[in-house]
Amino acid sequence: MDPLGARSQFVDVLTLPSWDQPHEEGEGHPGNKNNNQSDGLNSLQGAISSPFPFREDINRKIVLFNGDVALLNCTAIVNTSNETLSDKNPVSESIHRHAGPELRDELLKLKGCRTGEAKMTKGFNLAARFIIHTVGPKYKAKYRTAAESSLYSCYRNVMQLAKEQAMASVAFCVISTAKRGYPLEDATHIALRTVRRFLENHGESVETVVFVVTEMEESVYRKLLPLYYPRSEEEERASLPLLPPDIGNSEGEPVVPERQIRITEKPGSLEEDSEDDSLDSDLGQVGTHAFARMEGDVDKQRRLILQGQLSEASLQKQHQRNYNRWLCRARAEDLSDIAALKALYQTGVDICGRTVMVLVGRNIPVTLIDMEKALLYFIHVMDHIAVKEYVMVYFHTLTGEHNHLDSDFLKKVYDIVDSKFKKNLRAFYFVHPTFRSKVSTWFFTTFSVSGLKEKVHHVETLQQLFTCIVPEQIDIPPFVLEYDARMNGPYQSPHSSGL
Repeated sequence: MDPLGARSQFVDVLTLPSWDQPHEEGEGHPGNKNNNQSDGLNSLQGAISSPFPFREDINRKIVLFNGDVALLNCTAIVNTSNETLSDKNPVSESIHRHAGPELRDELLKLKGCRTGEAKMTKGFNLAARFIIHTVGPKYKAKYRTAAESSLYSCYRNVMQLAKEQAMASVAFCVISTAKRGYPLEDATHIALRTVRRFLENHGESVETVVFVVTEMEESVYRKLLPLYYPRSEEEERASLPLLPPDIGNSEGEPVVPERQIRITEKPGSLEEDSEDDSLDSDLGQVGTHAFARMEGDVDKQRRLILQGQLSEASLQKQHQRNYNRWLCRARAEDLSDIAALKALYQTGVDICGRTVMVLVGRNIPVTLIDMEKALLYFIHVMDHIAVKEYVMVYFHTLTGEHNHLDSDFLKKVYDIVDSKFKKNLRAFYFVHPTFRSKVSTWFFTTFSVSGLKEKVHHVETLQQLFTCIVPEQIDIPPFVLEYDARMNGPYQSPHSSGL
């Protein structure tokens, strides 16, 4: 039986102590330091205002509760789930158990929920009137920016829904469960600051926000709550040096430097070419919406290109701006669904010490996925790889029609990517090609793109591939190994003959 099942009645949030209660001595708040050290810090920080000042009115709305979110009597509780709203984590299971079978039927009507979104159902047998369902991101360190933005969206969208529905109280579980791999402390920073900023800017109608935690989570929340909800001016000063470098923008949203617009003083008075280049570079970070795409008379620029009157330097700048927009999108979007395909990954190095990137054709269900997101993922992964020489290994093994990328898409990729992609690609190994794929590759590299034909090498066997990349330096999918062994015989190490 669930240990919380012993509770015989629901818990009214109005009976829970709010965060504005004075902290107890020895609680572990940021001010517990050596007195001399504290005095020095306080005098130093006196002139610096905290981005999260002491606000008793906001603290009164905050509650930290160690228990089961399903047992709270409030306007809405939050359920953390997956994209199909069928996750079996402890929070969801408790909510379903207490809400009854009608909840599952209602969720089927919602037809899923995208990462970062929030959807609402009735509470059914719960004391809470509503349940707000949201999907936290799967965390991977190399896609941290996308995960941060998605987690921010979860908390922000829940609060926005609460405001729109005039909810008096909302109780958050910890969004993004352990099996989604989000580091608890990082997630807590985003949760606390997002709710704080929302209450500052839009929270007039919200009376209570409860952070519901487990025993393990409670210590992290108690450590970080004073940073965003200091309970005195002394605690505010003591918390200031402990705030992380990225505290988000005015809404708590993670700041991505590449997406910021720089406004320069007297932009019309730039004198040096280097400054002009800098301005062009900055404009490239603006965004993708209609206003951000204004680059003067676009039709005139296209006409000049056709007439051959636009300089090579201008064309390169224009291409760089376009690529920067794609890169900004790639860093901002949640691409975890594309990453899960394991179609593109970095492995070791070739015999010349160059990075090896692997592309698995059979793992690309072209007809089932959003190919624009696939392009964004390619840019996101490859941008830092392509700054130096690299090689690509493409496994065409056992691909079908639904795995084949058409030439128009490949041409689009080639046209969009930065020049470093083409310059630093030293070899493209096409493993297990068919006659048809050889013909298609010849036509594409001959008539559609330039400078690629001499870099493409058709590799019939893994034994042939291993003359360029030793087996220990490349992670090959099992089905490729099995296919090659069946068609070409088991791999023979150069040293095995001497044994």
